[in-house]
Amino acid sequence: MTNRPEIVLASDSKITILGLSSETMWGKGTYRVITKCRAGFMTSSDIQADSPYAAFNRYQPKAIHNISFVPKEGNNYAFTVYARQGKKVWASREFLAEVTVGDINQDLSNTNLYSQDQYNLVGAKNWGDKAFVQNN
Repeated sequence: MTNRPEIVLASDSKITILGLSSETMWGKGTYRVITKCRAGFMTSSDIQADSPYAAFNRYQPKAIHNISFVPKEGNNYAFTVYARQGKKVWASREFLAEVTVGDINQDLSNTNLYSQDQYNLVGAKNWGDKAFVQNN
C-alpha cells in the first residue's frame, strides 16, 4: 500500500470526506463521470484514469456532478469519489490530496472547497500549491 499525504482541514471546514475507511484507496482504473451538458441534461461517461483527480481534469469542473470509481470485478455498483450539489462538495482523500488552489479558485470558488483559511493552514502561496495537504 502506498503512503498518501495527510489531509489537513481548517476547523471551520464543511467538506465531507468520502470513503469506506481511512485506508480506502482509489487509484488507476475505470471512473464513471456524470456531467451536465450544454443542453441541460445529464450525461454519463466511463473513462480510464490514474486517479479521481485525473478523471476530474478531463472535464469542465463546473459541469461535473459526480465521479465514481467502478471496480474491475464486474460489480453492479460504483463508489463515489467526488460529488457536487450546488455549493456543497463531497470528495475522497485521493481527490483532496491532488486538488490545487488554482482548480478551486478558477472553477469552484462558489463551493465549500474555497477557503482562504484553508489555504493559509496548508501554506498555499500560489495557484499551483495543493489546497488540502501541507505545502513546503
